[in-house]
Amino acid sequence: MSKKENDFLKKLLATFRIEAEDHVKTISSGLMELESETHPEERIKIIETIFREAHSLKGAARAVNNSEIETLCQSLENIFSKLKNRKLNISPGLLDLFHLAVNYLDNLLSAKENQLDELKRKVGELTKEIDNKIISAESDLSQLSEPIKKEQTLMQEKHLSAQTIRIPVNQLDSVLLQSEEFLGTKLSSAQKLSELHEINTAIRLWEKNWAKAKSYFYQQNNNKTKDPKASKEKKQTDDFLEWNEDFIKMIGNKLTALEAFSAKEHRALSSMVDNLIADMKKTLMMPFSTLLEIFPKIVRDLSRDQGKDVDLIIKGESIEIDRRILEEIKDPLIHIVRNCVDHGIEIPTERLTKNKPVRGSIKIEIIQKHGDKIEIIIIDDGAGIDFDKTKNSAIKLGIIEQDSFDKLSKQEILGLVFQSGVTTSTIITNLSGRGLGLAIVREKIEKIGGTVSVDSNTNTGTTFLLELPITLATIRGIIVRCAERLFVIATVYIEKVMRINRDDIKTVENRETILFYDQTISLVRLNEIMEIQTPNTLPGENKYVSVLIVNSAEKRIAFLVDEILGEQEVLVKRLGTQLERVRNIGGVSILGTGEVVPILNVTDLMKSAVKAHGAKIQPAAKEMDKKSEVKKSILVVEDSITARTLLKNILETSGYNVKTAVDGVDGYTQLRSGKFDIVVSDVDMPRMSGFDLTQKIRADKKFSDLPVILVTALETREDREHGIDVGANAYMVKSSFDQSNLLEVIKQLI
Repeated sequence: MSKKENDFLKKLLATFRIEAEDHVKTISSGLMELESETHPEERIKIIETIFREAHSLKGAARAVNNSEIETLCQSLENIFSKLKNRKLNISPGLLDLFHLAVNYLDNLLSAKENQLDELKRKVGELTKEIDNKIISAESDLSQLSEPIKKEQTLMQEKHLSAQTIRIPVNQLDSVLLQSEEFLGTKLSSAQKLSELHEINTAIRLWEKNWAKAKSYFYQQNNNKTKDPKASKEKKQTDDFLEWNEDFIKMIGNKLTALEAFSAKEHRALSSMVDNLIADMKKTLMMPFSTLLEIFPKIVRDLSRDQGKDVDLIIKGESIEIDRRILEEIKDPLIHIVRNCVDHGIEIPTERLTKNKPVRGSIKIEIIQKHGDKIEIIIIDDGAGIDFDKTKNSAIKLGIIEQDSFDKLSKQEILGLVFQSGVTTSTIITNLSGRGLGLAIVREKIEKIGGTVSVDSNTNTGTTFLLELPITLATIRGIIVRCAERLFVIATVYIEKVMRINRDDIKTVENRETILFYDQTISLVRLNEIMEIQTPNTLPGENKYVSVLIVNSAEKRIAFLVDEILGEQEVLVKRLGTQLERVRNIGGVSILGTGEVVPILNVTDLMKSAVKAHGAKIQPAAKEMDKKSEVKKSILVVEDSITARTLLKNILETSGYNVKTAVDGVDGYTQLRSGKFDIVVSDVDMPRMSGFDLTQKIRADKKFSDLPVILVTALETREDREHGIDVGANAYMVKSSFDQSNLLEVIKQLI
């Protein structure tokens, strides 16, 4: 194949993938509607839409020789044809089959090369199952009616499609970025206008002072003298002063006119730039519905998997936000909703004992708070956050001490769930339990200039509140000077800017502190955190110093700087991939003066401040302890020699001592004769299963606290619950096995 043909094929496949993703999303949304709709005429409309989408996707797949998608779509088309012709019942089992087909279609579009063979096999099995349904189809006249207004619907769609064109998003991104560059021109124009005003003000001040002084000057200079030379010099001086006065007045008048013209030009430029960027942003603004359309299926699949009944209510999905922000918050939102289903909503029997409706409820509401902010509220009516489990997890991790926990307010306790490692789950699974999710949620939300908080009440439910900017292009920022360098800190994190008396800085346990609203908070010198060599000097004659109170992640720290220059709108320029993890720096901006100024990453800044303070009061012996640490010992129990060898190699490569056993009996025998820090076991084994081995370990007082991880192919909800019942600490499914996850879980448990 020639290079030209190869390039064409790549473009064709890219186009197919975009089109196919649209079809799959529409099919998925249609299935969710079909599941909840009871009116026969409405159902037939939905069936017609899904039928057309499957047909269109089949044709597109045929054009790029994707036989798996083509075959699966053909089967879906056939079965929906039966539904249209009233030859098949709509049942929960059939709907589950449809949703599984959508999952496979989605996976086929995103699968990597090494996943395709197994995926194709599963798709083949599913296609046969759908075809068997068609063969054994029975009529159900009560469920369906004939399609209505089909031609009218098609005409409407044709009319709508004529109003839009498809443009690659990367091209729009490029145009938007170029448009945003004009913000620098706007800021530069404002800076020049300000400088003109300062010069003009200085000249007017000179004129004012000269008007007061010149009469006295002329009086002194008019003393009569008979010396011709002195008389001549006096006249020259008078002439020069008159010329000088006229000249400066002329300059002043021209500057006044220039300032007025520049002000008019700046207003026009600002208006054009603001309108241009606003219009460009609109092209990249997308409604939340484009993100939230996948959530009903996520909730449905997860609740079915866990034996729960959950309704998802979405409000405000038509509100628009920057597409780049939508991309950033997708994973955090999915994680929060999964948490609501997994940790929040109870199983039906438990809800009945609490006098709650059998079906749980999750509500997502989007509110445009004011011009440049969006609020997302996620509420569930589940069990609420378990305060005791949160406390035990935080104490176990050493985040807080027992005495400190008892003094925390409710909101401070809830803030602990965002700390890495803190979890309320009784068992670690592929889905949850490692305590990393909410920590990552907060990190991602704060990275884009947003905030996240949580409130919860026992047996009533939990509420997550996310506040986000509408766009990433600009922020309001405080410009500060520190050791002759300028920095920008986003205003959203600044609780207060103030000047304090140096005598108000106190030292407590080797740390500088100040009193803020009757609360003692740490004071950190920004130059030390930024590792700037020039000291942050405090001249003896300067009695007052400048301080910013920064509030992030329920932490409040005061940062001492040399000078606070003011607040203004700044253009945010993201760092490239090579520099995106530079500590404490989140981006840069170009001021109107042309100076490039770093924008501080407040999340990193707070962590650096806490670390710097901790370093002063903690002993430095911990690193030596780590180096002399004895290797941890792991017992791997697995009947498959291939899986056993693989696990042994992974763990030994990571620095662990590993012993292996061929089944549960062999494992328990080795456990009694050796010393191990953790057990990693398969479940389905001869002589003694992993479940029985775990139960036997828990029954022995000697091993009651020994961590046990079950790594198994058994992935049903009943199997996971059985793992919890017998006392496993973690339950990992082989089908989604990732060695980094296993190593992470082991590290967490020992």
